[in-house]
Amino acid sequence: MNPAHRVPVASRVYTPAPGEASDVEHMPAGDVTDGVVRVGGTIRRPHQPQSFAVGGYLDWLEDAGFDGSPRFLGRDTQGRDVLTFVPGQCAGAPPEAWVQSEDLLASVARLVRRLHTASAGFVPHAHAFPRSPFPSRPVRPNPSDAAGLICHLDITPQNVVVRDGLAAGLVDFDLAGPSTALHDSLNAAMHWVPLRDPADAWPGWEDRDPFHRLRIFADAYGWTEEERRRVPDAGIDAAARSYARMRHHAGTLGGGWARMWQDGVGGLINRRRAWLEANARPLVAALTR
Repeated sequence: MNPAHRVPVASRVYTPAPGEASDVEHMPAGDVTDGVVRVGGTIRRPHQPQSFAVGGYLDWLEDAGFDGSPRFLGRDTQGRDVLTFVPGQCAGAPPEAWVQSEDLLASVARLVRRLHTASAGFVPHAHAFPRSPFPSRPVRPNPSDAAGLICHLDITPQNVVVRDGLAAGLVDFDLAGPSTALHDSLNAAMHWVPLRDPADAWPGWEDRDPFHRLRIFADAYGWTEEERRRVPDAGIDAAARSYARMRHHAGTLGGGWARMWQDGVGGLINRRRAWLEANARPLVAALTR
């Protein structure tokens, strides 16, 4: 679509296709967003304060030629956000055995790199992303980091669409916002390798080698030598910030945030942080040898 002829995101009203309402499927609940349904070839989601900022970002990705994200179509008569449905398979929670595929892992890293390339230059003028009390930027940023890159920030196995065994798309941009490419890609690796205390391994994942899998991700994404050496410190900083953010949101926003906190996500984050601290040297060695 020609951007000059596109209706502003806040003014878009979605017109349903004939017979669409008869094809409805309730989608799995996310960590913090309930009430998501597929209607025909669309997804309907509760409207959020960041919805129009996300809509502008999705417009930018479309114009940049990135085919791995949904398109923002507007709001329906119930006030829900309407986005295009991205067909494919998403992992459950906990992830199934097929998510262990190293080819899939590498394809996730390549998809994240394509997202970051497409995101470069986007500035949310019309609708700013809500300011967070816990910005996603690492505590100890590097001067070489590009500031203000809009990123997905929640690239979990449940938010990656897989087709023919490879990552083909991303969904659930609710947490999108300004960050850095290293932070967003490392956050994806945290979930996909995964990087966590062995005591928190998913059933059937106990024998996965995180050092080998992290190297696969790093090579496929294209982390530089300098970025690879920063991974432990960046991961430790991210864990500390994630703990503070989760605790804050659980107490102030409730809902899914409170459920995750009650289910022990704070302890999991702290164990991840301790594991990263204890394995900083082996991680760098695996990434740089």
